[in-house]
Amino acid sequence: MSDAAAKTLPPVATAAVPKAAGVSVLSIFMEFLKIGATSFGGVVPYLRAALVTDRHWLDDKEFVEMLSISQSLPGLNATNMAILVGEKLRGAMGSIAAVVGICLPGAVLMYATGVFYHQHGDHVWITAALKGVAAAAVGLILATVVQLSEKSLSGKFDFVFMALTVLAVNRLHLGVLRTLVIVGIIAILWHRPRRAETEKGTQ
Repeated sequence: MSDAAAKTLPPVATAAVPKAAGVSVLSIFMEFLKIGATSFGGVVPYLRAALVTDRHWLDDKEFVEMLSISQSLPGLNATNMAILVGEKLRGAMGSIAAVVGICLPGAVLMYATGVFYHQHGDHVWITAALKGVAAAAVGLILATVVQLSEKSLSGKFDFVFMALTVLAVNRLHLGVLRTLVIVGIIAILWHRPRRAETEKGTQ
C-alpha cells in the first residue's frame, strides 16, 4: 500500500478503541486492592473516583447502570460492582482479580479491628471516633449522589421517581428489592418509546 493511500484511510478504526482496552488483570487487581484499602465509610464514591475520574475505565452512564444492577441483586454493592467491572475489562479473570482485590484489605483490617473493638470498643474516644466516621461516610455518599444526579437525572419526572424511592424506603418501610421493582416498572413504563417518537424515528 502506498503512503498516499495510507494517508487517505479514515481514522475511525483507532478512535473506536475504548479507553479501557488492554487493561491487564494485574492492573485490575491493584486498582481494586487500593479501593478496598482506602474506601472508608462507603465504597461508592471511591469506585467512581477510581474507575471514572482517574482510570477512565467507565463513563458516568456505565457506572450508574452497573451500580443500578449491583443494588438490584443480592450481595454487597462493592463486590457486585467489582464483578461487573472486572468482567467488562478482562472477562472472568478480571472479575476474580477485582473481587479478591477489593475484599482482601477489608477482610484483614476488619479481623484486626474486630479483635481491637472487642477489647476496647466501650472506650469513650473509640465511640466518638466511630460517630465522626459515620457522619463523614454520609457526606461522601451524598457528594457522589449529587455528582451522579447531574448526569443521570435528565427529566423532571426522574426526580419524582427518586422521591418515590426515598418515601417508600424511609417512610413506608418497604423493602429495597420491592421498592426497586415497583419504581423500576413505573419508570420503564414512563420512559418507554412513545408511538409518535417511534414513527418519527422510522421515517
